[in-house]
Order: sequence, then structure tokens, then C-alpha cells
Amino acid sequence: KIAAVSNKPQTTRHKIQGIVTSDDGQIVFVDTPGVHKPGYLLNRRMMSAVHDAILSVDLLVLMRDASVSTGNGDRFVLDLIKKSEKKAILVLNKIDKIKDKGNLLPLIEFYSNEHQFEEIIPISALKGDAIKVLLTEITRHLPENDPIFAEDEMTDQSLRNMAAEMVREKILETTGEEIPYVTAVITELFDESDPKVTKIFCAIYVERSSQKSIIIGKQGRLIKEIGTRARADIEKLVGKKVFLKLFVKVVKDWRNQERPLDELGVTK
Repeated sequence: KIAAVSNKPQTTRHKIQGIVTSDDGQIVFVDTPGVHKPGYLLNRRMMSAVHDAILSVDLLVLMRDASVSTGNGDRFVLDLIKKSEKKAILVLNKIDKIKDKGNLLPLIEFYSNEHQFEEIIPISALKGDAIKVLLTEITRHLPENDPIFAEDEMTDQSLRNMAAEMVREKILETTGEEIPYVTAVITELFDESDPKVTKIFCAIYVERSSQKSIIIGKQGRLIKEIGTRARADIEKLVGKKVFLKLFVKVVKDWRNQERPLDELGVTK
């Protein structure tokens, strides 16, 4: 795991590269924030990352939840793809939720009528269904080139960034309503000098004192739970024991401020 995973919208906030190297070639996935209409400066930067990624890649892969009906958002995304003039593959995910696979036909027909995709591939990321097919088809549509990364590299993200992502994922899992969207996490200390224990300090940004109280929880129970869960994932990542300290900072209106967004690595 290299980034926060959640069923909540806008989990991904910046471009993250994931690298898959096989005998057939090397695929560099550029995971972007979800396409949405921006409100805050944070969201505008997220959409800027989407546009930058579209310009920089050789092939677009549109991942679509097959269990959700079409709406205005679909046409918004399709418009971006059409304007890019890039080759694109449509991936219909979560087909494990659809008992009658015939129900996929209207969705496939809608997208086929709107754009000429190179391939339309139904998958289940959860079950692992058709993942090999997807990787094969992506490789087939990529241009021939030398590998960009070494065979053992899996991401362009640093361990300190991935640690912050693991903490943020646990916040997404344990909180509801507005909290996931008003919080951010930055690693302020990542010390590997001790061969037995990695010391990590992470700051959790919120916008109001009331949000800080929610994150901490009654008698500190929630922040302790977040830390316990995150530490388990980070220990798998670094391969040794981790001392993880979390603290909460109130940074008023951080989603609209240049400096906090720069510190968080949400690029312009």
C-alpha cells in the first residue's frame, strides 16, 4: 500500500505514481485526484494535478464504479478525455456488486456512444477479477520505450509521505461528516537512525478547535485508535518497529492558504 484508500470522495489529493514492472514491460500509473468541480484552493490545485497528468501520460485509464448510475459527472469527465485527444481505456470496477452482468450493458452503451475507447474492461479490484487482462491491454497500447524506473521500485513517494497517507487513511476510516475533508496530515519527523525503531511525528491539520476535539476524541481515545491502526500499516511498510506520535494543529482555513498546501505537497 502506497497511498490512502477509502470509499470517500476526493481521497487522493495529489499525483501519486505506482510502478508495475513485468517481463512484458513497465507501466507507470499516475493516480490523480478524482475529477470534480473545485471550490477551495485545495480543490483547484487537485484539478490542476489532473490536467497536468492528462497532458503528461501516453494513455488515459478512466476508472468508473459500475454500480453507480450515470450523471452529469460522467459527461464532465468525458469532455476532459475528448479535449485531450489521448487514447483511453474505460475500466468498469466493482462488478462484484452486480449480480446480473447484463445490467452493465446500458453503461457500456452510454460510454461507447459518447467516446471511442480503445478497450472497455469490466473488473473487480476487490476480487482481483480481470486485473491481468487490464494490465495486458494497458501494456499493448503503450509506446515502446526504455524503462523509466528500476525493477524493484514501486512508487515515486517517499516513506515519510506514505506514512502521512497511512495516518490520513485511518482518519478517513474512523471519522464521518465533514472531518475527512477538513483534515490533512504532514510528517514532521521521520527518523531512521535507530536500526530497531523508526521514530515518526505526524501533524494533523484541522480548521477549527471543535474539529480538533473530534479527532482527539473522549479522553484521547480516537487519536489513540488512529495511531494504533496507522502504526501497524507503517510497520509493514518500513519492516521494523515504529514509534508514532500524532498531534493536532488548528490551521484556520488551511484549504484556501498557499503555505499550508505547499507544506502538504499539494502542488500548484
